[in-house]
Amino acid sequence: MDSGAFSEVVRHGGYRFGVSEYAHHIKRFSTCGNLLAAVSQDFMCEDFVLKMTGKTIPEHQRMTIERYDELLQHDVGGTYIIPVLQGYDPQDYVDHIRMYGDRLQKDMWVGVGSVCKRNNNIASTEKVLLAIKDERQDLRLHGFGVKTTALSSGLVRELLYTADSMAWSFAARKERRNANDWREAKLFEERINSMHYQKALLFSGF
Repeated sequence: MDSGAFSEVVRHGGYRFGVSEYAHHIKRFSTCGNLLAAVSQDFMCEDFVLKMTGKTIPEHQRMTIERYDELLQHDVGGTYIIPVLQGYDPQDYVDHIRMYGDRLQKDMWVGVGSVCKRNNNIASTEKVLLAIKDERQDLRLHGFGVKTTALSSGLVRELLYTADSMAWSFAARKERRNANDWREAKLFEERINSMHYQKALLFSGF
C-alpha cells in the first residue's frame, strides 16, 4: 500500500492527513485481500520538492523517520510497515541509513525514495543503490516508480529486491482501456520479466 507521498508533498507541500488517519486506512485495507506491506509517509528530496517545502534534505530525512516511528505506534492490523530511505546524492542515503540506526534491522525490506525522476539517468540510480548496498548489503531494497528504462540495467535489477510502477495504468488510460484492470498490470509484469537487459558486469565487490 502506497502512502501517496509524491502527490501529497508535491501538490500540497505536505500530508493533508495525519499518521493516525493513514494507520486507520492501513488497518482497514489489511482485511481486504492480501496486503503485504504499507509504505511509511516519507518526504522526497528532489530540488523542486525542497523549494516547495522550504526545508533541507536532513529535515526531510528526519521528518520521514518521525512519521515512521509514529506509524509503528498505531494498530495497523499486523501489516508490515516499509521504512523509506531518502536523499538525493548517494551519500545522502548513507547518512539516512545512519540516522535510522538500529531501526533498520537485518534483512529489512526498505524503500528507496526520490528515484522515480531518475529513470532516464540510469547511472544516477545505480550509484544511489550501490551506495546503499555498500553501507548495508543485507537490506532488501524497493524502488518506487521504477520504469522500464531503469530496469534495462542489469545492475539496477540485481540491486533491487522489488519495484513498483504505475506506467501500466497510465498507458491503459492513454489508450482508452481500463486503467484499473488487474490484467493490464499483469501484462506489464510479463513484459518486464521478458524484456532484454544489459546484465551486470560489475557488482561493487560484495
